[in-house]
Amino acid sequence: MTSLNFSCLDDYDPNSLSVDRARRVVLDMMAPVRVHERVFVRQALGRVLAEDVVSPVDVPAHDNSAMDGWAVRHADLATAGETRLKNVGTALAGRAFDGKLGRGEALRIMTGAVLPAGADCVVIQEVARAEGDEVIVPPGQRAEQNLRRAGEDLKAGEAAIHAGTLLRPAEIGIIASLGVAEVSVRRRVRVAIFSTGDELCSIGTPLSPGAVYDSNRYTLWGMLTRLGCEVIDMGVVKDRPDALELAFKEASACADAVITSGGVSVGEADFIKQMMAKLGEVAFWKIAMKPGRPMAFGRIRSDGAGGAGTWLFGLPGNPVAVMITFYQFVRPALLKLMGIDPVPEFPLFPARCVEAMKKGRGRTEFQRGILFQEHGEWCVRPTGAQGSGVLSSMAKADCLIVLEPARDKVSAGDTVMVQLMNGLV
Repeated sequence: MTSLNFSCLDDYDPNSLSVDRARRVVLDMMAPVRVHERVFVRQALGRVLAEDVVSPVDVPAHDNSAMDGWAVRHADLATAGETRLKNVGTALAGRAFDGKLGRGEALRIMTGAVLPAGADCVVIQEVARAEGDEVIVPPGQRAEQNLRRAGEDLKAGEAAIHAGTLLRPAEIGIIASLGVAEVSVRRRVRVAIFSTGDELCSIGTPLSPGAVYDSNRYTLWGMLTRLGCEVIDMGVVKDRPDALELAFKEASACADAVITSGGVSVGEADFIKQMMAKLGEVAFWKIAMKPGRPMAFGRIRSDGAGGAGTWLFGLPGNPVAVMITFYQFVRPALLKLMGIDPVPEFPLFPARCVEAMKKGRGRTEFQRGILFQEHGEWCVRPTGAQGSGVLSSMAKADCLIVLEPARDKVSAGDTVMVQLMNGLV
C-alpha cells in the first residue's frame, strides 16, 4: 500500500492546516485520469482535451483581405498626392479573381476574398473613390495594410489547441474551423456522493420530529454536474459503522473520488474519520477556516488494502460549509483529476466593505457578500446572517469576502479581499 506521506511538508499539522496549505496538499496528491476517448466535436463541449489538436491546414488558407476595399500594388502609389489606378474587376469571398494584378491596376475586393497575385496592400473603401473605370487612392497608404497572410494565425502541423484545455464554445469553433470532426478527450471524472445522518429525510416524504430534508446531495449534484463530472448518487447513509463501511467500499469500487457530507466532527455518531483510517489513510481533518473547519481528506480502498484507492473528501454537514469547502478544495482537485492544466484559481481583488463584521483571529473566514459600485469604486456588503446553516446567504451572494487569519475585525470602510462567485453558484 502506498502511503500518503506528509512528513516532508513544512508546517504540516493535520489538526489545523491553513487554507492555502490544505489546498496545496490536496492538489499535490492529484493526477489526471488516464483513460482517453474520442468524441465528435459537438460532444466535446465541457470536456478536457487529452491530445493536442494539430492544424491540418494553414489558417487562413490563403492571403486575403481584412477589409472591404481595393487591392493594389503599393509600389504603384505616389508618395505625395493622389494615384489613379485602373479598375480591373472584383474579388468576392469564395470567388477569387482569375488573374494577376498588373502595374497601375486596382481590384475591388471584399473582406475574406483571396488577395490576387501581385497585390500587397488593401485600401479601405471609405478613403478611395471610383470615377468611371478608374480608382483614386489618397496618399499615406502602407504596404501590407488591411490584409491577412496565409498561415499567420496557424500553420499546418502546428498545435491549435493544447492538451489539458477545457473545451469551451470558442475552442469548439476553432476545431470546427480546421475541419476536424473528432477529438481525444479525457474520460469524465466519476464522483460518488452520499450524506450521513439519522436525522436526514429524503425530499417528497413527510418530516418526522427532529428530522431535516437532505439538501447537501442536491447542492453537490449541482456543483458537480456544472463542473462536468459523472455523478453517482448513493443517497443517505445511516450513522452506523457497518452501513458506512459498505457505502465506502461500494463508492471506492466505482468512483475516482467520493464526497460525503456530515459525520466529520467530534460527535459520538461521527464515524467518517474512523472509517477512513480503517479503509485507507487520513491526510487531514481540520482546517483553520470558518465555515468548514471539520473537513477530512484522504484515500480509501474498496478492499481496505492494495491498489491506488479513491480520493475521499469528508465535508461538514452544514449546507454553507459544504459549498465553501467544495469551492476552495474539492473543485480545484477535481479540475486536476479532469486533466486541466494549469488548474485555474479564483482571483482575489480588493473592495471597500461598507459594513462592520466580526472576525476570529488565527483562521481564514469566508463571508458571503454582494458586490456593487459606488462613485466608481467597487464596494461589498455582507448578505446578512452568516451562519453555516443559512443556505440562503449563498443564494443571495455573488462573491465571498475572504478575511485573512491575521485580521480580527472589519470596520465599515475597510478594504477587504473578495472572490467572485458568478458562474459558480
